Amino acid sequence: MLKNYTKLSAIIILLLIGISKVEAQEGLPIYMTDEELQQMPFINHDYNNGRNLTSPPTLPIRTAGEWEEVQTLLITWTGFTSILAQIVDAAQEECEVLITCADSNAVKTYLTTAGIPLTNVHYLEAGLNSIWQRDYSAHTAYLNDVDSLAMVEWIYNRPTRPLDDAMPVEQMNLKGITLFSTTQAPNDLVNTGGNWMVDGFGTAFASKLILEENAQGNAYGVTAKTEAQIDTIVKKFHGVNRYIKMDALPYDGINHIDMHIKLLDEETLLVGEYPTGISDGPQIEANLQYVLANFNSVYGTPYKVIRIPMPPSTSNTNPGSPFGNASYRTYSNSVFINKTVLLPYYRQQYDTIAERIYKTALPGYKIIGIDCDNSSANIISQSGAIHCITNTIGVNDPLLISHHALPNTNDSTNPYQVDALIMHKSGIANAMVYYTIDTTLGYQAVPMSLTNVSTNTWTGFIPAQAAGSTVFYYIDANANSGKHQVRPITAPQGYWKFNVGLATSIANVAQNFEIKDMFPNPGNSITCIPVTTNINTKLNVTLYDVTGRMVKQIFNADIAIGDKKLFIDCAEFDAGLYNVVFTTNQSQYTKKLCIKK
Repeated sequence: MLKNYTKLSAIIILLLIGISKVEAQEGLPIYMTDEELQQMPFINHDYNNGRNLTSPPTLPIRTAGEWEEVQTLLITWTGFTSILAQIVDAAQEECEVLITCADSNAVKTYLTTAGIPLTNVHYLEAGLNSIWQRDYSAHTAYLNDVDSLAMVEWIYNRPTRPLDDAMPVEQMNLKGITLFSTTQAPNDLVNTGGNWMVDGFGTAFASKLILEENAQGNAYGVTAKTEAQIDTIVKKFHGVNRYIKMDALPYDGINHIDMHIKLLDEETLLVGEYPTGISDGPQIEANLQYVLANFNSVYGTPYKVIRIPMPPSTSNTNPGSPFGNASYRTYSNSVFINKTVLLPYYRQQYDTIAERIYKTALPGYKIIGIDCDNSSANIISQSGAIHCITNTIGVNDPLLISHHALPNTNDSTNPYQVDALIMHKSGIANAMVYYTIDTTLGYQAVPMSLTNVSTNTWTGFIPAQAAGSTVFYYIDANANSGKHQVRPITAPQGYWKFNVGLATSIANVAQNFEIKDMFPNPGNSITCIPVTTNINTKLNVTLYDVTGRMVKQIFNADIAIGDKKLFIDCAEFDAGLYNVVFTTNQSQYTKKLCIKK
């Protein structure tokens, strides 16, 4: 009798949850509300409803980068309608916009009244809980690299929002696209799209939230998994061979990496920058240096980094912790829609800087700002912006071009070799490199040839140019089927470029060894220790407590001239003050490190 009463009570609570969702769905933030957290113990963890493919694909699969060609932008029409309307207006010039909504006629009326055309807009009338499309919808992938479009979804980490969790099934049924779901043990995986960033070639980034939410004793009812088991699931369903996970940020309550970092292409990271020592800046920088020190791009070269200043949100009473009562404003929370980037705006004096950085980094792209911080549509106060409320479906017929941009050179004698991976399911008929040293005079073409069948590598040569020239170039390819594509996708307005310079000599510099400030310090997870040396030397780095007891040897090896990043996981040690002692062949140095819990 008691068992039945408990079950009946749970059902009543769940019914009340459903009623409260209908009443409050327009206002649900990206994070779980206090009411939702209270509901968690009563949630029915049946994630397989409507899912057909819960086993991984049997063919090799490649998850697409966000900058690849898309056919559809996905949004959910609930709340913040003025922002959604601007997104519809801009996106439909690039692709279809699919709006999930409760009443399509009401959406049409709103858009028409706002003067927005409906030429490339379609609707899906389905149940919904919240606006955060990125977090709960599926993600684009291709079987055999470019052959067949598929979508992959996970268990949404907001089980109190079952209608959102079910939306990918509704969307893919409407579109007729294969959907793979990580909803069945042993592959039952909880994840969220804001904590997912991929390079299109087997590398993914996330915060360690992915580990926490699938660990022993998790709140989602999924089987407990080790990091290795999570990596295996992501490899099977996404083709990801390298899953890079970074420490959580102290002030980012949702731990979604799209709030502070974004891949602009296979080798370029856009990273949010705060004033020195402020907010999450130290931990973001430590995470970045950890990535740069341990991982290269798909081309085997160091990642390029573009810094973008974040709008200040500092608290007057506690300038080191700006997000206690302020919004987490971010310019990395943008979205690619073919040749357009939608960029969140907050304050004009900072927005113009962000727009300029995007235009410089992404030549030829149309950068459209969407106000996320005004009194009538302050979506950033709910810890999300444009990337968080959109997602995309890739095209059915991709022509994939990937190229490692040529670096600056001092060579004005020999031609410049351009290699690119070029693929299409019908095969490539021909490819060209277009180049110029003056974009106002147009481009000249040189042919590319298939130089490596196994890697689908095509090669062309730009003729040598005079010292002092800037070379602009792009790649153009045609498939046997007639499909045509360029890369960058915005070419010829967009391009890669490199400078042909004059050889310079390096002035003699004084021999020295420099230890820069460790960050974050105080630290409670990964802390970065930057060192610079102008001599080859032996370096020993050791951690001591305040009593002089050696706690750990951090590093002991030869280092060459240049910069080096060392790392220490502060989570391994008790809170307190420590000395980090650096010993070289010439001298010894000491730095203070504070560890907090």
